[in-house]
Amino acid sequence: MPRGLKSGPLAFVWTTTFRLALVYAVLFALFSAGMLAYFYTATVGAMRSETIVRLESELQTLAVAWNSGGPERLEQSLLERAFVRVRDFTYQFETGAGDIIIGDLPRMPVDTSTVLAEPQSVTFEIERARPGGDPNISTIEGRILRLGDGSILLVGIKMDERIMLVSRVTRAVATAAPIGIILALIGGYFSSRYAARRAEGLSRIAEAVMGGDLSQRADIGETGDEFDRLSERLNAMLTRLERLMASTRHAGEAIAHDLRSPLSRLRNRLEATMSLPLDKETAEDTLEQTIVEIDQLLATFNAILRLSRVNEASTAKFSMVNLSELAEEMAELFEPACEDSELSFSAQISPDIGICGDRALLAQAVSNILDNSIKYTPPGGEIALELSRGSDGLSIMVRDSGPGISVDDRDRVKQRFVRLDEARTQPGSGLGLALVDAVAELHHGKLVLGSSVQDDPGSGLLVTLKLP
Repeated sequence: MPRGLKSGPLAFVWTTTFRLALVYAVLFALFSAGMLAYFYTATVGAMRSETIVRLESELQTLAVAWNSGGPERLEQSLLERAFVRVRDFTYQFETGAGDIIIGDLPRMPVDTSTVLAEPQSVTFEIERARPGGDPNISTIEGRILRLGDGSILLVGIKMDERIMLVSRVTRAVATAAPIGIILALIGGYFSSRYAARRAEGLSRIAEAVMGGDLSQRADIGETGDEFDRLSERLNAMLTRLERLMASTRHAGEAIAHDLRSPLSRLRNRLEATMSLPLDKETAEDTLEQTIVEIDQLLATFNAILRLSRVNEASTAKFSMVNLSELAEEMAELFEPACEDSELSFSAQISPDIGICGDRALLAQAVSNILDNSIKYTPPGGEIALELSRGSDGLSIMVRDSGPGISVDDRDRVKQRFVRLDEARTQPGSGLGLALVDAVAELHHGKLVLGSSVQDDPGSGLLVTLKLP
């Protein structure tokens, strides 16, 4: 049994569309993480690098002051900086015993017992009172070192702006990422529901066709999406399948009808011969007529095999074919046959016309058309063969002055084993035009039936084999 789509309120979870939505949501989350990392590197990371450069430059400047003038010169430099109202740096200069020489803090914020003569990185927080509000806590990143006389110098810089920027970027991404993921899931939900409904509709049609109902057709919307294109292809396939099945059913009935008569005649003849005294003349006559009937049966079966092979394109050997030479050969072959049937024959063939196709099949198609014209055109009539090149391709046309085919029957006679009532008296299998139509389709052309005189169905038949 074929496995259908899952049903239930959560059936969409198992659809490919929803899974793609989940993949999209994961990719969006990874993108958000990557975007956060990029923002951090491009903004916060750049700010940190700039801050470290400024901090180390300030420490280097004060170290130069120490080296040039000792404690007095360093203290003077710090005093000069103390008068700057707005500054980012924080300074603390103490003796080795912990006495404050000059500084912004009531005490050293870090343990000085392990401070070395080389600058060391430190991070700490300081609390500053604000009038009428909560105290302001600032994060400081600094450099600390022990000077030559044992005193300790600390230079720090505020990191509040960088921390605030990190917080804002993180909040922005943390807010946008869930919204994006939720929107992706919602979009996946609705798109998967839509896809599931369309797929379920196509599945129901497939099940109905499997059950034998070839009249089913898929609904085609106006969006022109892949489901509409798939529905169009499915409907075209079902139409062709329905036509083929109808043709097959008709073929079976036609085969039974067309073979029953010769087989019945064959049996009756043999039975009648057996009931009479069997002499040599009677036996030879019976065997000759039997061979004729069997040849007709074999011709019918051979026609069926040829048509099947053409439809399967198993015998098509495409190469460059000189249609002009082929048409001339057909004209030479059928002109004597027309004379034997008391018909006038004419040919108008344009030179040097070629096509890429199967020469044997094209010859069989032209032969079938000419043979039909000879068969159904009464004595004294006319048959004309014409090969020309036009703006819409190549045309092989055969005109006759026979009874023609009514407009209503022109499509029907292209089907297998279809023979009009007036053609039942003529030998044949009803496969001639069906084979021509199949050859035309194999060469991406078409078979067109019309009247020798326009708008006059009884003026004869015009058969046109149009080739690209």
